[in-house]
Amino acid sequence: MSVKEKIKDIRTNYTKDALEESDVPKTPFPLFEEWLADAIKNAKEPNAMIVSSNGIDGFPSSRVVLLRGFSKDGFIFYTNYNSQKGKEFAKDAKVSCLFFWPELERQVRIQGVISKTSEKVSDEYFASRPRESQLGAWASNQSQTLEEREVLEKKLETLRLQYDGKDVPRPPHWGGYIINPNKIEFWQGRASRLHDRMVMTETELGVWDLKRLYP
Repeated sequence: MSVKEKIKDIRTNYTKDALEESDVPKTPFPLFEEWLADAIKNAKEPNAMIVSSNGIDGFPSSRVVLLRGFSKDGFIFYTNYNSQKGKEFAKDAKVSCLFFWPELERQVRIQGVISKTSEKVSDEYFASRPRESQLGAWASNQSQTLEEREVLEKKLETLRLQYDGKDVPRPPHWGGYIINPNKIEFWQGRASRLHDRMVMTETELGVWDLKRLYP
């Protein structure tokens, strides 16, 4: 049987859990923290999230990044500001992100507005990174054309020598972003594709409105 034939018959019946209105608090953040804690125990990359933006060419643009912090103010990750996504965020701050934890049969969809974190927040996180990752942030012209990998490896070796015995400073073109959410949907897989979907939308008064959606 070919791959094209096989994919038609791949099905998963979700039976692990349910999500009721009574399970959802007045704001989405406690439930997100609870679900993330479950994911940390059970998922391979619990903090991986797909961030989607409006591309410069008008096409949607998506990539996987790693969540590095969250609070009621938003969801934080770090990257190169000169990358394709950085340019897209500067053009249009409206973004969405998605967590998918198949081990738990759960998804969380987040919609919001993105902005840069403070330099202090970026500096503190950069200082906590492994040294090779710090050097890599200087070596990589992220999203630009690389003629061959050897060029990148030579740049990295030059940087190792340059900062030998020294702290590696944070590049000015590298730092944090925070997504301030205005809508969050919690999705729990259920049997027969009749999933539980709870969406919370922030009102102008700062109150989170809860609705159940058809699956």
